[in-house]
Amino acid sequence: MKLTEILNSQYNKSEWEAKGYQLPKFDIAAVRKKTHDEPTWVHFGGGNIFRAFPAAILNDALNTGNYDRGVIVAETFDFEVVDKAYAPYQNLSLLVSLQSTGTIEKKVIASVTEALKADPQFADWQRLVEVFRNPSLQMISFTITEKGYGFNDADLARGLKPVFAMGKVTALLYERWQAGQLPLTVQSMDNCSHNGDKVKAGVFAYAERWAADGLVPQAFVDYLKDETKITFPWSMIDKITPRPHEKVKEMLAQDGFEDNKYIETEKHTFTAPFVNAEEVQYLVIEDNYTNGRPPLDLGGALYTTRETVDKVETMKVTTCLNPLHTAMSIYGCMLGYTLISAEMADADLRPFVQKLGYIEAMPVVTDPGVLNPYEFIGAVINRRLPNPFMPDAPQRIAMDTSQKLPIRFGETIKKYIARGLDMSNLVLIPLTLAGYARYLKGIKDDGTPFDCSPDPMLAEMQAIVAPLEIGKADQDYSCLRKLYSRKDVFGLDLYEAGLGCQIEGMVRELFAGNGAVRATLHKYVSAR
Repeated sequence: MKLTEILNSQYNKSEWEAKGYQLPKFDIAAVRKKTHDEPTWVHFGGGNIFRAFPAAILNDALNTGNYDRGVIVAETFDFEVVDKAYAPYQNLSLLVSLQSTGTIEKKVIASVTEALKADPQFADWQRLVEVFRNPSLQMISFTITEKGYGFNDADLARGLKPVFAMGKVTALLYERWQAGQLPLTVQSMDNCSHNGDKVKAGVFAYAERWAADGLVPQAFVDYLKDETKITFPWSMIDKITPRPHEKVKEMLAQDGFEDNKYIETEKHTFTAPFVNAEEVQYLVIEDNYTNGRPPLDLGGALYTTRETVDKVETMKVTTCLNPLHTAMSIYGCMLGYTLISAEMADADLRPFVQKLGYIEAMPVVTDPGVLNPYEFIGAVINRRLPNPFMPDAPQRIAMDTSQKLPIRFGETIKKYIARGLDMSNLVLIPLTLAGYARYLKGIKDDGTPFDCSPDPMLAEMQAIVAPLEIGKADQDYSCLRKLYSRKDVFGLDLYEAGLGCQIEGMVRELFAGNGAVRATLHKYVSAR
């Protein structure tokens, strides 16, 4: 069983279906021809999240029979991905959905019609120019990570031959302007706040510099800023797509599926002909398009207003997912866990995050309307975090904790204050913040050391708690005021918020000696 077999009309379809593989229901050749001639969507970033999510929901849309165009993928960074993960398999891939029950679902994805190297050094560039000049093009989108939207003076100075992704995109938009100021929507699908604005900032930086240098007319800049021609909508995307999993590879091999090789490029991209991802996914998109759009809603995407996208993201980041992750990572590291899924079997940690979300954070959530906050957090606790296929570690999530605390907890506390809510309702959020001081010591609850995860402020924060010793009676805890008054770390002065003394008391309990982390956690979770 090989992916390219399904392009042969004589392949043994029943064998695939008997082994649980969901096959494309559309005419692949017809979709590829239609897309080549009248493309509607180019996606930048051919990595695992693209194949597991945007490409997969387009595949579902095509399976309905109510759409006839695929997606052209353009890789801006790691060109080996095109050579090794796309070309040998004629742009087909296998999506393996990892169920929280320990089972898998398998679906062949055939919505990608072309895979191109987005750089002028390759012949593919001329094909991209041709696509961008085609009036049928409706949307370009991105999953290139937040770093992919960056730019610097050196790249801006390269003129129309930039190296960075945003420069290349701007050069292609210039081609579209030259073809008749054709409309287009520039849609980020990266997991970062107000992502459309990040694309816009990058594109504008290049266009304005080129105009100032006389390389393009000011009219091109005006075209990019004309929202009847070009738009930069926001979106919220959420789906965990880890590296190819050894257990998945073994399961596929048992089926007789041969395209299960691991691929690691020279730039250390980890991929494979198959993509494994969690079953739960969300894509909420601001519906602001100037030339029509692919009907991704047929595959489960939600189109809505910018305000609603912002509410969904706020719900996720400040209440229903990210704070739970951070709380688990802080205590998981101290309790010696290396897997989030294993933490969810812990008799104290599971109710800790469950009560933190439902009881303490939920009262200040604004229901976005398109996603129910209670159902969202229920999926997190019951399906996402316990998933045995998700090799996510508290050590990874604990990275950059100082940068996450103000959003994941500070914003919730601010809303309690702004709405005049009873602050005595907050117990587990203060316990999380108290745990941060204990975590900074880099000593597990059993007294053995561990390495705190990388964080730009780690050394500075550790220096503050350096005078404190675990198990030392009657020590001076006055250094904690210096820590918990840091507005840059917690989003507000926790003493001014009325929580500082409560947190200090919890820190004293956490520092009582070996076993104190477990005892303190159990005490407050049980009482809550």
